[in-house]
Amino acid sequence: MVPEPVEGQRGLFIVDATWGAIAPIELAPGVRTVGELDVIEQIAADRLLIDSRESHFFDAGSIPGARSVPHDTVRDVVGELDSEQPAIFFCNGPQCTATPRAIKDLLAAGLLPEAILYYRGGLHDWMTLGLPVSPGRQASA
Repeated sequence: MVPEPVEGQRGLFIVDATWGAIAPIELAPGVRTVGELDVIEQIAADRLLIDSRESHFFDAGSIPGARSVPHDTVRDVVGELDSEQPAIFFCNGPQCTATPRAIKDLLAAGLLPEAILYYRGGLHDWMTLGLPVSPGRQASA
C-alpha cells in the first residue's frame, strides 16, 4: 500500500496499485483538497496534521509532525478542530479509504467542512516525491 524503496536504487520505489479504489478529488462540498506544498506549509506553521490510518501504519512511519488519530476514533477530536485553523487529514494515498471515512464521520458529527483539509495523495505521494518520513511514534502528539 505504501511505496517501498528499491534497495540500492535511490529514488526508486515499488508501488502496489492493486488495492483499493481511487478516491474522488472532492470528498464533500466545502472540504478543500490540498497538495504537498500545503502540507509543508501546515507543518511549518505548526498546525494540525492528522494521520487517519490505523495505528500500526502510523507506527511504521508518517509525515513529520503528524498526529495519529485512526479513522475509527476521529470523532474524539471534533472539539479540537477549528475552521479558523483547519486540520489536514491524510492516509495511505488516493486508494485508501481511511481519510474519506474519517471526514464523512466528522461532517456527520457536525464539524464544519471549512475545518477540514484533505491531502488525497497521502503517504503514497509524499514518499514517492522523496519527502521526509519520520518514525510514527516519534511523530505522535
